[in-house]
Amino acid sequence: MLNRIWLGFFLIAFLTCLVQATLGGQPEIFAAVVEASFKAARLSVEVAIGLVGLLCLWLGLFQVAERAGLIGKLAWLLTPLFRRLMPAVPAGHPAIGAVTMNLAANMLGLDNAATPLGLKAMRELQTLNPEPDTATDAQILFLVLNTASVTLIPVTVFLYRAQFGAANPASVFLPILITGMAGTLAGLLLTAWIQKLRLWDRVVLAYLAGLSLFMGLLMAFVVSAPPELLGVRSAMVGNLLLLGTIVLFLVAGWRRGIDVYETFVTGAKQGFEVAISLIPYLVAMLVAIAVFRASGALDSLLQSLAAVFSWLGMNTDFVPALPTAFMKSLSGSGARAMMLETFQHYGVDSFPGLVAAIVQGSSETTFYVLAVYFGSVGIRRERHALACGLFADFVAVVVAILVAYWFFH
Repeated sequence: MLNRIWLGFFLIAFLTCLVQATLGGQPEIFAAVVEASFKAARLSVEVAIGLVGLLCLWLGLFQVAERAGLIGKLAWLLTPLFRRLMPAVPAGHPAIGAVTMNLAANMLGLDNAATPLGLKAMRELQTLNPEPDTATDAQILFLVLNTASVTLIPVTVFLYRAQFGAANPASVFLPILITGMAGTLAGLLLTAWIQKLRLWDRVVLAYLAGLSLFMGLLMAFVVSAPPELLGVRSAMVGNLLLLGTIVLFLVAGWRRGIDVYETFVTGAKQGFEVAISLIPYLVAMLVAIAVFRASGALDSLLQSLAAVFSWLGMNTDFVPALPTAFMKSLSGSGARAMMLETFQHYGVDSFPGLVAAIVQGSSETTFYVLAVYFGSVGIRRERHALACGLFADFVAVVVAILVAYWFFH
């Protein structure tokens, strides 16, 4: 799918240029498109290199968190919930531990740890599968929660916003948290309805009540501010939690008796490698998007969408962020490139830039996760997994737009 989309950007751009050069009398369009591709290639390298220091910082901290056992503690807290949500999995089965470890890693933003843990969880669930080529209810629920997983500290989005000079990189923290939780809840409710799960169980309700209380306290603090200060309050909460997380990781590591400095340095060494590994993906997608925009094709598409929403009587300021939303379910690297292109074209603190950041930070890549996780155990019939995952994505996009208007418009 991504291969066709990427190739399509170039082909549509080329055809658009031909039309403008021959029928529109704009032969200079070819030079503009080539220049845009060169600028995008340079930007890709600048972004990746600029992220080295920030990646070193957070990868070092995450290494300390892993060694300190924070993933295991969070998994222990989540285990009673997943024993109710996956009734077909026997109590004490290794699958429950693997599932909770994966989701705990996702919640902490430990991407490097989350993927192998997720693959292990899927393999453990597969041992209980009576039809190896068909997804079980537990595997579907796990995948849906994975694609719509809530990240308590969306560090990656903060890093990119900081790299592009955002006045307050963490100002999108609370909007991302609200959007991620809305998408996760939507995916959970639809999957539970299809699978006839008992969500009225007192343990499940206790977890939901705890989550609601946490969100309520955050919201009560933020919404008590005047409308023009909502973004400022969100930034304060986000920055407080970021600093608190750093201290928590370091203190937890110290209490476990590990050498936090050496552990941090070991993890930080990965920062340069990760940043450099991003360059080919950024070049591929940013150049394709730059060519697509410079040809006029992307602007024509956005103007058409804006006309439709305007006809429906809606404010259209969010429309330039829709490419990130469209790409999010298909490709993580593609959505990231769309977000960065929006930052570059409109500004990182512009309304489209804020919407794109919220969308990017509030959900996973459904098609990719489905292909990798189900493919790793040979599942070919996904049943309702894709529909539930895409429904969660759709709800997250709608909520992201609404929350952005509430906080920043």
